[in-house]
Amino acid sequence: GIKDAIEQAIAACETEMDDDAESIITNQRYAYISKLVSTCVRKGKPKGSLTTSDKIDRVVTNRWLALPIFVAVMAVVYYIAVSSIGTIVTDFTNDVFVAEWIQEPVRGWLTGIGTAGWLTGLICDGIIAGVGAVIGFVPQMLVLFFLLAILEDVGYMARIAFIMDRIFRKFGLSGKSFIPMLVGTGCGVPGIMASRTIENERDRRMTIMTTCFIPCSAKMPIIGLLAGAIFGGSSLVAVSAYFIGIAAVIVSGVILKKTKAFAGDPAPFVMELPAYHVPAWGNVLRATWERGASYVKRAGTVILASTVVLWFLQGYGFTDGVFGAVEDTNASLLAAIAGVVAPVFAPLGFGNWRAATACVGGLIAKENVVSTLGVLYGMAEVSEAGDEIWANIAADYTALAAYSFMIFNLLCAPCFAAMGAIKREMNNPRWTAFAIGYMCVFAYVVSLIVYQLGGLVTGEVSFNVFTVVAAVLLAGILYLLVRKNPYETADGVRIDRKRTVRA
Repeated sequence: GIKDAIEQAIAACETEMDDDAESIITNQRYAYISKLVSTCVRKGKPKGSLTTSDKIDRVVTNRWLALPIFVAVMAVVYYIAVSSIGTIVTDFTNDVFVAEWIQEPVRGWLTGIGTAGWLTGLICDGIIAGVGAVIGFVPQMLVLFFLLAILEDVGYMARIAFIMDRIFRKFGLSGKSFIPMLVGTGCGVPGIMASRTIENERDRRMTIMTTCFIPCSAKMPIIGLLAGAIFGGSSLVAVSAYFIGIAAVIVSGVILKKTKAFAGDPAPFVMELPAYHVPAWGNVLRATWERGASYVKRAGTVILASTVVLWFLQGYGFTDGVFGAVEDTNASLLAAIAGVVAPVFAPLGFGNWRAATACVGGLIAKENVVSTLGVLYGMAEVSEAGDEIWANIAADYTALAAYSFMIFNLLCAPCFAAMGAIKREMNNPRWTAFAIGYMCVFAYVVSLIVYQLGGLVTGEVSFNVFTVVAAVLLAGILYLLVRKNPYETADGVRIDRKRTVRA
């Protein structure tokens, strides 16, 4: 009847214009508004001429060129921040500023005034070493924040939100979800809070659950450390980390949207694209300072306290039934405690107690991963070249295991502060537990698949029961991605137990 004819006409229109009906209608409305405005407003330029912003947008928002350009832009940003300028300044901070100018002079002064050995170790090997390991990455992050702030201020990031809307809608998310994820590149807490702009409750909850997949500033030291120690400082590691986060968002969106709790059309996304302009350097510097200061503040509070605790646990233990300082950290209290947890991570390729301790410490603050490794590897012994910890990490991890370690720490539950933000925004204990649990399980599954199946291909891993589990999990994910949405029928009607809803 008439209903079928209308639905067929809508489907044909969507196929011909390669877009959904809602977006087509929205575009036509704005086209009509523009037509009315053009008849009422007289512009200085000849009729039909394009502004500079319009000419640029023809390229950077092009259906086919937009994503490759975005990838290229982000690759350049991370190359500058991680592999060139940022690395040069970071090397100076680690090798000279922390090691030569602070750590060793303080050690010499404390020894000269007769300070007890345990107190010297606490200050130099615990506080300075742990916090210094994190502070060393500040230059890289400041360069990254500076470049991202420029992209935001000139108007390019608004275009990315527009581009991502077309992609995100296909995977069950609105383009509005990209804004919290963009904010989350600085810190997950404001990113989670930015989800308040999403009216649809289902979309808002899904955005909260997936925002922290995008690498924030606290995760950048992990990426920088492994890129330098294992991958020769390659900027591709940082770029891949960013797009692994996006892939995790997309996969999660597709899978969760086919569940009863999240089924339904994503919220419409309409925004005005500002004209391109020269960045206001005051805004750029302010944004860079705020993000960098937040990171340094955490390094001086939470990380300081945790590194002191870690120093004590890894420096003391029981030897022949007597408690006291230990020479071998493998006999420490920390090794004994972490040794219980370490087997859980063994199938992921990093089942040693140091890695387990770093992963657990990362739940307090992601920067703790690097500071923990700095303490556990004895940063007090950093040479003039500053490569001691890199050499130790390279000895403990293969390239595949290091990549698996990075993926797990990027995708698993965020820091305590971000968990608190999730709790506030979800306003429901069960949803909070589900969100945190989902991130941890998803991170474990992805790392298991990467290490077990990747190791089987490279010969690093022999066929075992975890390889079978990884293969089954991969097959399960692929099935969940391609299966038909059980809450949506062919005519667009979503069905649940209580009611039938027109999708």
